[in-house]
Amino acid sequence: MKASLGLNSLISRDFDCSDNLYAQQLYGELNQNLQLIEQATGTEIAVRGHVLHISGRAHGVDLAVSTLEQLSKLLAKGYPVFSQDVAFAVNILAASPQASLEDIFLDKICITARKRVISPKSVNQKRYIEAIRTSDIVFGIGPAGTGKTYLAVAMAVSILAHEQVSKIILTRPAVEAGEKLGFLPGDMAQKIDPYLRPLTDAINEMMGQERTMELVERGVIEVAPLAFMRGRTLNNAFIILDEAQNTTREQMKMFLTRIGFDSRAVITGDITQIDLPGTHKSGLIQAQRILAGIRGISFCGFDKRDVVRHWLVQEIIQAYEQNENKEESARPKRGKEAGAAVVSDDAEDS
Repeated sequence: MKASLGLNSLISRDFDCSDNLYAQQLYGELNQNLQLIEQATGTEIAVRGHVLHISGRAHGVDLAVSTLEQLSKLLAKGYPVFSQDVAFAVNILAASPQASLEDIFLDKICITARKRVISPKSVNQKRYIEAIRTSDIVFGIGPAGTGKTYLAVAMAVSILAHEQVSKIILTRPAVEAGEKLGFLPGDMAQKIDPYLRPLTDAINEMMGQERTMELVERGVIEVAPLAFMRGRTLNNAFIILDEAQNTTREQMKMFLTRIGFDSRAVITGDITQIDLPGTHKSGLIQAQRILAGIRGISFCGFDKRDVVRHWLVQEIIQAYEQNENKEESARPKRGKEAGAAVVSDDAEDS
């Protein structure tokens, strides 16, 4: 019957949440969670005690009911559903209707110093975590706010806690928006600190500042610019290279060839935000092509649906994508001359 109505037909369905405790958590304070589901699915949800009456387009109603069903299962497993979880749940099921929220949200990576459970919040984040567990080298590539670095740090802390590695090394290239270290005030440590702050902030949140400082002093955690990796062999370590889009080809090769026995590496970056001088090409972009298909190396992509920051970040990324596509389509074609230039660039990269 539903199939004959079509996805755009108006339908209604009831959802029964008979457990009052679960119903209260599912609905949210002042029914905030239900309002989020309404907005995201284009439906109307009427509350009649523990029964919800959901009406709207067939596709939206099915998505709303699926979201409610799976969130109820999470509550039954003891998972505390917050408003951001509701938003993530709708996004996941809209993109992948067969996805299991239990498999994603209940995949506990680690618990922060403030007792917050870190787990994936999207299908791509789940794939990323699984790749880190099974591959020696993982590339996480995608826009800002998708959890690439944060989840990598969480996995590093978890793996260190289980004594699968003896140290964590966090590094990133000291290249940001055209600024030069020599023009910044302070000694070398003070010059470098702003570039490494996102990494130290993440690990402080995971382990607490005092514990982090203790491990840094003991050499168990090392935070250093990429240039400091040259000439080293990194054994039995979990190594994270952040902002890898700002590495040159030579720097990327140098980093990858530092990896020693019983080590694993995660390389993260956003190829839409490259700060290298115009004549340099991103080592991250080249690594995608050069290393594709090598056993033990995984590439994981993220997009705007994986953004776990403020909801406006997703809108900002989409607006920039649309603007770039518009500019690209408006750019005049140069025919054979443009084709020859592209071939020349590719030949230079190879």
